[in-house]
Amino acid sequence: MEIFEPTLQMWLTFGVIGLGILFYVLDKFPMEIVSLGIITTFLILFHFLPVISANGEVLLTTRSLLAGFADPALVAILALLVVGHGMVETGALDSPVKILVRLGNDYPVTILILSLLIVMVISAFLNNTPIVVIFIPIMITLVENLGESPSLYLMPLSFVAILGGMTTLIGSSTNLLVAGEFQTISGETLQFFDFVVPGLFLAMIGFLYVLIIAPRILPNDKSASNNETKITGKQFIVQIDLTEGNNLIGSKAVAGMFPILAGMTVQMVKKGAHQHLPPFDDITLEKGDSIVIATTRKELTQKFAEDHVLLSDAKNQSVIDLDEDAAKYPPSRGQQLVEVIVAPKSRLDGRTLDQAGFVLQGGCKILGIQRRSRMNRASINDIRLEANDTLLAIGSQGQIQSLRLNNDVMLLEWSVKEIRFKADTWKALGIFFGVVVLASGGILPISVAATLGAFTMIVSGCLNVRKAAHAIDRNIFLLIGAALAMGASLQATGGASYIAMAMIDALSGASTGVLLSAFFILIAFLTNILSNNATAVLFTPIAINVAAELGVDPFIFVTAVIFAANCSFASPMGYQTNLLVLAPGNYKFTDFMKVGIPLIILLWISYSLFAPWYYGL
Repeated sequence: MEIFEPTLQMWLTFGVIGLGILFYVLDKFPMEIVSLGIITTFLILFHFLPVISANGEVLLTTRSLLAGFADPALVAILALLVVGHGMVETGALDSPVKILVRLGNDYPVTILILSLLIVMVISAFLNNTPIVVIFIPIMITLVENLGESPSLYLMPLSFVAILGGMTTLIGSSTNLLVAGEFQTISGETLQFFDFVVPGLFLAMIGFLYVLIIAPRILPNDKSASNNETKITGKQFIVQIDLTEGNNLIGSKAVAGMFPILAGMTVQMVKKGAHQHLPPFDDITLEKGDSIVIATTRKELTQKFAEDHVLLSDAKNQSVIDLDEDAAKYPPSRGQQLVEVIVAPKSRLDGRTLDQAGFVLQGGCKILGIQRRSRMNRASINDIRLEANDTLLAIGSQGQIQSLRLNNDVMLLEWSVKEIRFKADTWKALGIFFGVVVLASGGILPISVAATLGAFTMIVSGCLNVRKAAHAIDRNIFLLIGAALAMGASLQATGGASYIAMAMIDALSGASTGVLLSAFFILIAFLTNILSNNATAVLFTPIAINVAAELGVDPFIFVTAVIFAANCSFASPMGYQTNLLVLAPGNYKFTDFMKVGIPLIILLWISYSLFAPWYYGL
């Protein structure tokens, strides 16, 4: 076979890619700096040493090297990150998470296995990117409630989605690209389930590895958890005065407790001058009653999201002169909960909450109090503040920012969280499923559908621009740009074809099974450097030519391209679902190599043994 003539530009491209991967692996510099360095080096290199075709056309221009930043796949990923963040912020996934967590407490291993299996099955029929977007927050919440680190399960989540995608024609965009190229060149058509048997074989081998081996290799990084874990355990003392319209009015104690306040501990019920302590027998809550509860911030926030009148009735209006009608109005959008610590020598030290007016300087209203030492059951009005008490407060963004200059309290920056609106939950769900229907039904390309979804999330109020921008990870942005620049450089300089044809020429005397095995591992290696789509497009015509030289059915080598190009497990830039779990899993580049390379080798060995028997080679 003809070997491409190596050029200086090709060897320099190999050098830049090799050096870039080395820096990724060493982890001495931030990933975004390495990515930017790769792009900059290529821009300078091909400016002074341009790659020119036989007809005098410049193949690598500044525009083509930077085209990755406008690639539809990148746009789709960033937009889906915004859509997924909108789902999390609005609490749209709370209900399925509660079901999984409740079942997971009784059957933790079963639920984790079932979740991963569901992802793998669905990925065979739907685009796996939005599926991973759905399951990232579900898996995070599930494993945190089970006391595990999300880093143990987010990479397996991405891997099972990729494994499921290699079983059917529409499971991955890579499969469709190979099928389209195969039909263009040979005129033959790949059908939906043509390669489902070898695909399922490899998927099940990979699933067992992900389930049994991967968690033993992955870092058990508790810091991968989000800040939600920091704000769920503390118990705050909160007093709610029941006014007209509150959903608690009419609730009756059952077996000494109030079912409507499940998850909260009712410490006292005040009816006029009478105070009732638990257990509560034959007590029905009425207008004018006061309830003192001990609850976590998470439970309180969920109650507020379900009933905004409950929030307006929390004991915080004593000095702001709201009349009874005004107190019924729900808080405006954008209200945030925050935790502050009473500072030493604070003017609040020794004063009761009633004397402090349930309000902090700047306008934030105090909802509850938490302290390390035990507090006696009493009206919240009578509790005297002490230094190091933690106060739960509510206010607008401006009011909370003013707390930074308040010498009486210390603001806990990480605790700031906006109160959800229940209506936003349904809007977010509608937007997300709209994106899925538009993309999976072929009505719109996934990049267009995802961009529309991100835009709608913002204009509908589910997310503000600041939160949407926060959802976009610069690592992902620069990593994809660098990966596509490397792919463009390898193709234009002939580097990828040179490697492929050199290997085929070196193994020209080997059996078909050996050549098929070598072909698989070469593509599996390159798909983690190039994008999987670029690898698929590059190697499909080579596969057809190799099959013709050997006198075997080209279908065998074409499907090998599909399976190998989907083996994008060894780098975060190998596939977009890897990029989606990179930030929430707090992974490093080397984590993907440690887990992904053994999986690739396992699939390679399994395919090398299975394919000759299955195809009768």
